[in-house]
Amino acid sequence: MEHSKEYLVCIDSDGCAMDTMDIKHFQCFGPCAIEEWGLEQWRSPLLDLWNQINLYSATRGINRFKALVLLLKEVDCSYCPVPGLKIFENWASQTKELSNSALETAIGKTDGDTSAMKHALSWSEKVNRAISSLPEESKRAFPGVLEALEAARGKADIAVVSSANRQAVEEEWERCGALSAVNEICAQDSGSKAHCIKKLLESGYSAGKTVMVGDAPGDLAAAQSAGVFFFPILVKKEKDSWEKFCKEGLERLLTDNFASEYQEQLIREFQENLQTP
Repeated sequence: MEHSKEYLVCIDSDGCAMDTMDIKHFQCFGPCAIEEWGLEQWRSPLLDLWNQINLYSATRGINRFKALVLLLKEVDCSYCPVPGLKIFENWASQTKELSNSALETAIGKTDGDTSAMKHALSWSEKVNRAISSLPEESKRAFPGVLEALEAARGKADIAVVSSANRQAVEEEWERCGALSAVNEICAQDSGSKAHCIKKLLESGYSAGKTVMVGDAPGDLAAAQSAGVFFFPILVKKEKDSWEKFCKEGLERLLTDNFASEYQEQLIREFQENLQTP
């Protein structure tokens, strides 16, 4: 990424800038897993578990393959055996790239039972097709996002840092009229969010002049790993959060007044909100 401004704003996509997270999990991720593994007789509890893992707990925003491992471990433990699960789990925990292409390559190089890996790849491809088929009106930015981008773009470089599929991210940001404000997109194929932020910093940004805007614990962890600030978009309070970033958070970043008490307050609010039923 070309370093053109002193400040850098990194923004997660699904559930943070784009109001697409719930519908993708409700209609695509969970149902495709049920279909791929033939788990219809346990559909209701497993869909509830999938949504708990991905939307309503400390694992909100987790990579799709890591979330799938958590679901399948419960399936294997409580419902029916999942052949090849351990090999898939090992790949998901050790690979440097959690993407379809990396999984496909690993399948060809892995000895032993790769059936779970093959199902996981088929599932992920089905998910991408299902997401592409969602109505366009369901893929929209949260209120306040475009205004915040407009306020930030003249004073800071902007990077999307997401664990979602790159094509989906690019299409959604383009459709919402937000892509033109972005200098760089780091998606599923770019590595972990922490890795992406660290690579962006190598372009010449100071960690103390960089913020990660996110809605999930993984976004906070990535920011802390890279040593940058974190601004939370609170679940079910997204509009208010973006207005707060536009009016307050961005100004604090640009005046080097983000650290210490303000950052600690934001993290407390974020953690308390995610624990609220």
